[in-house]
Formats: sequence, C-alpha cells, structure tokens
Amino acid sequence: MLPGSAAQAGGAGMFVPAATTGTVLCCMCGVSMQPNPANMCARCLRARVDITEGVPRHAAVVYCPDCSSYLQPPRSWLRAGPESPELMQILLRRINRPLARLRVSLSGAEFVFSEPHSKRLRLKLRLRREVLHGIVLEQTHPVEFVVHDRLCDSCSRAQANPDQWVAVVQLRQHVPHRRTFLYLEQLLLKHGQAALAIRVAAAPGGLDFFFSSRSHAARLVDFLATVAPVQTQTAKQLVSHDTKSNVYNYKHTFSVEICPICREDLIALSPQASRDLGGLGPLVLCVKVTNAIALLDPLTLRVRHLEEKKYRVYNFKAALTSKQLVEYIVLDIEQESPEISIDGSRYQLAYAQVARVSDFGKNDTMFTVRTHLGHLLNPGDHALGYDLYGANLNDDDMDTAMMRHSLPEVILVKKSYEKKPRTRRWKLKRLPVEEDGANKAKGEEEKRLDEYEAFLKDLEQNPELRFKINLYKNEDYRSEMASTIGDDVPTVPIEELIEDLTLGDDEEDEGDEAVEGNSGAGMVE
Repeated sequence: MLPGSAAQAGGAGMFVPAATTGTVLCCMCGVSMQPNPANMCARCLRARVDITEGVPRHAAVVYCPDCSSYLQPPRSWLRAGPESPELMQILLRRINRPLARLRVSLSGAEFVFSEPHSKRLRLKLRLRREVLHGIVLEQTHPVEFVVHDRLCDSCSRAQANPDQWVAVVQLRQHVPHRRTFLYLEQLLLKHGQAALAIRVAAAPGGLDFFFSSRSHAARLVDFLATVAPVQTQTAKQLVSHDTKSNVYNYKHTFSVEICPICREDLIALSPQASRDLGGLGPLVLCVKVTNAIALLDPLTLRVRHLEEKKYRVYNFKAALTSKQLVEYIVLDIEQESPEISIDGSRYQLAYAQVARVSDFGKNDTMFTVRTHLGHLLNPGDHALGYDLYGANLNDDDMDTAMMRHSLPEVILVKKSYEKKPRTRRWKLKRLPVEEDGANKAKGEEEKRLDEYEAFLKDLEQNPELRFKINLYKNEDYRSEMASTIGDDVPTVPIEELIEDLTLGDDEEDEGDEAVEGNSGAGMVE
C-alpha cells in the first residue's frame, strides 16, 4: 500500500481514511504546534504564567542535636533521620498552608544534596496548577530550609540536671554471666525501644534505663515481656505537689526481673514438675528462651514450653550453667534414630563414646552416652557437655533425681569448634552504657570481653539467634583473612548482613519545567 492511501477495511470492501493529527499556529509566536485550549505553545505559556509566584523559597526548621528530633509546631518533637520519609513529611507541613492558599497542588518532592555542616535542607518540589482555559501547568520549585539548633524540653532538663528523670526501668537477672543482656541489647537496638532513654547505666546484675516520661518506660517494659520471661513490679515516689492546682509529680520505678534460666542450662526437675510436664526429664536442657522457656529432654527428644507464670509455680534453678561446660572428644558415634525437626531445630538420637580432653592421653576413662547431637557429631570432633560423673552438685532436685533414676554420666550440649581468634566480616552495634569505673572489680573488663566473644560465636553457630537481630558489614574486614578459618567453622553468610547508612550524592536534576494539559485538552509541548 502506498503511503497516504486509504486503508481497506477487512471483509467490508470499504476504505477508511487514515487518522492524522492536525496542527495550528501559536497565537503569540506563530510556531506550529498541536492544538490546545490556550492556542499557545509551551514557551509562550511559561513566559506569561508563573505558578510558583507566592510560594516560599526559604523556610526554617528547629532541630534538637541531642536526640535528632525536629520541632513540629506548636510543641511536638518528632524523631527523623537524614533524608528520611519522616523528615520529608515534617518539611512539607511547613509549606502546605501557602500552597493551599495559592491553590497549587504538590505532585512530587525529593531531597537535593547539601553538606551536613551547612545547616541547610533543600527540597525540589513539582507543583501543578490549572491556568488559562483548563490548561494544567507543572513546574519545579526549589525550597531551602535553614536548620536552627535548639534543645527539646526533655534534653534541656537532662542537660541541666542529668538525674532529672521521671521513670526508671531496672532490668535484672541473677545469673553469673551477661549473655542474656547481650542478646536483649541487640533486640532493643533493632526495634528502637531504648532510643527514648535519657541514659543507660550499668548496675550490678543488670542495666538501668532512665526516661523523661512514664509512658516511654512502660513501653519498654511491655516490649521486654514479649521477648523474655519477666516478672515486673512497680513503685512510685512523690517528688512534689501543688495543692491549689492538684498537680502531683512522681518518680516511677519499674523493677523487671528476668527468669534465671538461660539457654544451654541443665535443669533437674522436681518430681512434681516432672509429672505436671508429662513425665519429662528429670534432666532437661533449656534450648530456647523467648517469652516462654523451651525445655528439651536430651534422652527422648521431648520438648515442653513453660511460660513465666507457670515457671513461678515450680521456681526451679539451673543445676549447671554454661560456665561449667567441659570439653570432650568424640571417639565413636552410632545413630539410633533418623533426624527430626522440633520447633525449627534439628535433633537426632545417637550413642556416642567420648572422653574428656583434659584426660585424653593420661588415662583410659571413657563414657558411652546417649545424645541428641547425632546429626552434628563425627568421630574426632570436639563437643561441650556437663560432667555429671565428677561434678560437685549442690541441688536438692538433682540429689532426688540421682536416688530415683539412673542418670547418665555426661550430657552433651553442643559441638565445639576451634578457638583461634579471627576477624569477622560482620559486627554488632552497642548501646551507650555508662560504666561506673570506681566500683568495677579487678578482671571485670576481661570477663566481659570473653563473654562478648562467646556471644559472637553463639550467633555464628545458631542461625535462629541471628534471625531476630541485625548484623552489619565490617568495613575493616579483608577477604584474605578468610583463608585462616577452618572449613568446618560456621560463619555468617554475607546475604544476612546489613550495610551501615551512608549518604551519597543525589542523582542529577531532571528537566526544570514541563507543561501538560488536562484529560480533555491533551498535552502541551
């Protein structure tokens, strides 16, 4: 078919003319263009109409440098990060009233990079407004906000008097280690529950969180009840009162005690507790601690969950803790049953022949035990377990269990890996905890470093623990360091790591102006 000829309708024998787009001349400059209600080209329309007239180009915002929050008039302070959606919402509220008065609608907004020390925040807005005869004109408009530093009310009180707190949460756990607090610290950082605390101070057996509002402290207590088995008690002390206005000022104290049972603890259940739990035990291992305690019978692979209220009925203690683990070497192993999964964890019953590493080569003392680690252990591996054969126990329930039952000589808990120090490709964030150096015991710092290293190893070996916290990439890590790590040593996959926040340059600005028509008039170019 020749160009410009009519198209033949299929099967009808009729010809339909091809649709063509007509053009007109601009009424101002005579340029050929597509028709629109104003009969003006885009250049002439922009030269005669400015939809940004009256829209402010400069504004101010108040920022608290201590808590990284912005003032939302009249008295509200909202926390927002750099170039975050929350900060965008705060800035747009400052110019919404002029836009509504001028009947200009906002179709888009984005941040423009500015130096952090310049105390300037720049936005590029895309504004739309209906102009001549229904034509909709869209145009970009820059706005610069000057940041004024000023302390918010709570930070002002804290600066004037650091002890001027309203509520305190005293978190305690009566155990000889800090593994629970290291894990709770990462949960608090991930969910931002301690961000409103004025300060966090270390205390014997736990941490103290100081808040400027009772509601902030109550929110932290509610969060702790969802992630750990806790018992809470509250108290308040009258600070001052005004009899004329009937205003009373109190200081509130929340005493939160965490259950003294930790993961990997060995527990000897009393006969009453064993019967109530369906004949579990009497020796059980704590394999998981959330708002309930998961108890595993390593000889039968039965698991029972005990909530905090139910635990307070029996109130049992740990017969042996992770501090008393003994290292064994596996001489032989024979699987007894297939591998099974319980609550997301894998177990397999097996018979293992083990010997203490301290006795290896000195005597022929060996133990044949039943273990739940048949899927992990191989001959030649090392494992950590509790030595019931040579342990000096001071537990009434353990003595009762020994008289009524034939207990194993060794309870294996977990597989042990090499202890060579190494640099990890990941790191954790820490809470800014105030330490009292005057009351710190000798060797306390070395003890805390050892506990923190053991916590990092637990994260590497247990993916379920890593699932609930944030791990960040270590910028100081070099790939050559990976060659020094053994093949069987568990590591954290790089897919689970999060990069720290870094501010980069924005993309280049787009075109400055665009004109478009409404649905009835079409687009003006």
